[in-house]
Amino acid sequence: MNREILRLAAPNIVSNITVPLMGIVSTAIAGHLGDPTTTIGALAIGVSIFNFIYWNCSFLRMGTSGLTAQAYGAGDYAECTRMLYRALVVSAVLGIAVLILQRPIGELSLRIMNGDAMASEYFYARIWAVPAGIMLFGFNGWFTGMQNAVIPMITSITVNSIHIVCSLWFAVGLNMGIVGIAYASVVGQYVGLSLAVVLLCWRYRSILTRVAKRELFDVTPMRRFFVINRDIIIRTFCIVAVYTFFTAASARMDNPAMLAVNTLLMQLFTMFSYMNDGFAYAAEALTGRFIGSRQGASLRDCIRKCFVWSIAVSLIFAGLYAFGWRGILEIFLDTNNPENGGVLTLAHQYIGWVIAVAFVSSVPFMFDGIMVGATMTNLMRNSLLVSTAVYFAIFYLLSPLIGNNALWLAFMMFMLLRGVCLYFMSGRLRRVYDRAAEGNH
Repeated sequence: MNREILRLAAPNIVSNITVPLMGIVSTAIAGHLGDPTTTIGALAIGVSIFNFIYWNCSFLRMGTSGLTAQAYGAGDYAECTRMLYRALVVSAVLGIAVLILQRPIGELSLRIMNGDAMASEYFYARIWAVPAGIMLFGFNGWFTGMQNAVIPMITSITVNSIHIVCSLWFAVGLNMGIVGIAYASVVGQYVGLSLAVVLLCWRYRSILTRVAKRELFDVTPMRRFFVINRDIIIRTFCIVAVYTFFTAASARMDNPAMLAVNTLLMQLFTMFSYMNDGFAYAAEALTGRFIGSRQGASLRDCIRKCFVWSIAVSLIFAGLYAFGWRGILEIFLDTNNPENGGVLTLAHQYIGWVIAVAFVSSVPFMFDGIMVGATMTNLMRNSLLVSTAVYFAIFYLLSPLIGNNALWLAFMMFMLLRGVCLYFMSGRLRRVYDRAAEGNH
């Protein structure tokens, strides 16, 4: 079972590492383009807006993955094919809709986030990457459900490598500033989408079946697809609201350097989260597969071992940040600029929160993977509604007293409560195990 977990987790970890690496390079480039308070802050606002868009469309990956994994476990390749087509049709429609509505989305988002002209230029350049990015969610969810973590890894490495190279070329070589970083994303996403299509045809041509329109849009499976995705949309909206508010609240702090500091510290959390997500994706694929094939004993063994791996990763990162945080943060900054010394000094006051958040986050990440594989998305939705309400309550009650510490305390409790709520809502995982016994796929 450990070998099976690592077979799926390792490629996801490799591909996930390239995502924060892309963020590190982008932030580092922005930090060297001028005043880091201005450039990193503008980039943070722009990235937060696109996180809001992408995360709210990530239901396509999660909903597609769980349903596909259960169909794969049951040996129903015709339903696997239908899931792929459903995901691609919905993702294409969403991507086109975002392009059509880019002006109202941009104006409203920039006003809410207090974005300046630099953030606006970044937004309207990067918006053209959105259709390709959303369609990649559908592809990657389907590949994950098919127990294939290698193709998403290849695609992710390609997308993010191109983004890094083009960011350096456009932003520095062509002197385009952070707009160059935005156009690098456009190039990377469309190359990645093209590669996903090629790899799909190469690997799965033999099992993809012909699908009639009436089968593709059959009421019963489509209803289940959209109910699951509805719950994931609500769940994801809560997460995006928390992360977006985190950046917006940082931008409104009395100290203008706080946005840059919190952005840098959040990069550390992002590095940890993408590493831990590798095991969550493995739990997601295997949970769906074992439920679809009614292997209850394997399901229990898988979940138990996935939690062990996740907690181990959490402990490693907590130790890494406790002793090496300063060296990591210096990567993002021009150390020859005396103003950056103040940024690091301020970051030292809050590094303990990053360590604490990394420590408590492993369990909720793993629970999310299990619930997606089991298609118990209603529990995910409910747990996020509770956790988000507590997050905002803690911030507004305590921010007048402890300032930025209230923001980090609220974020830590948000992560902790996600795991606690799912543990009890699932009857201490009993309801998940019952799915394998019932064969609900």
